[in-house]
Amino acid sequence: MAIGGIGQNYYQNNVETKRNTKNVNGTEKFALEKTGSTQELSEAEEMELFKKEFYEDLSKVTNHRTVSNAAVNISEAAFKAMKEDPQYREKVLSLIQRDWGDSYAPRNCSVLITVGATLNEYRADSWPVGYDSEFDVRSQNSFYKRTSEKKDRQKELLEEYLEKRAQAKRQQQELLDEKVAKAEQERSRLAKAWAGDRQMAAASNAYDANVMTETAAGGDTLLG
Repeated sequence: MAIGGIGQNYYQNNVETKRNTKNVNGTEKFALEKTGSTQELSEAEEMELFKKEFYEDLSKVTNHRTVSNAAVNISEAAFKAMKEDPQYREKVLSLIQRDWGDSYAPRNCSVLITVGATLNEYRADSWPVGYDSEFDVRSQNSFYKRTSEKKDRQKELLEEYLEKRAQAKRQQQELLDEKVAKAEQERSRLAKAWAGDRQMAAASNAYDANVMTETAAGGDTLLG
């Protein structure tokens, strides 16, 4: 399944340090600003790392075969709550595993998970495939998303390959049938020609024998 989402953007680390070198008196001020900035960036980096790890955990969650498309929307408050409370993080993962692993038969569905700062804000919505336009809209900026597009394309390519192979076999069979038919026609022609040659040979032999007989009979008459 194809995987995408804004969660991939959290992998990038954009760190910029501002320097203030206007005068000597500003050196101490720059040092203080740099120290504060470093602390803020460290917290941001920790959150990015947390999101990356959570993204990787989501990628390991398996779908039930009836779940064709899946996505997770997570608020910043939810990330903060999960980062501060590991038990809440594990509970959210457990709920996602439950909802993606559930059966939505008899129709394949698209499932969108929404995660908030508390369990009361957690929800799972589903739409039958083919009627999931709302899923497409609400999952556009999802932190994590997987779809069946790649799988469908592979299936389409496989079907095209099987059809081409079947068509090639049909063409080969048609050529073989045509060769067999031509060979049968040629065999029949040769058989008829051979039979005609035998008839001609028999007729010729009979004629020769008759001539010889008449010749012999005429000779006896002349001698007598």
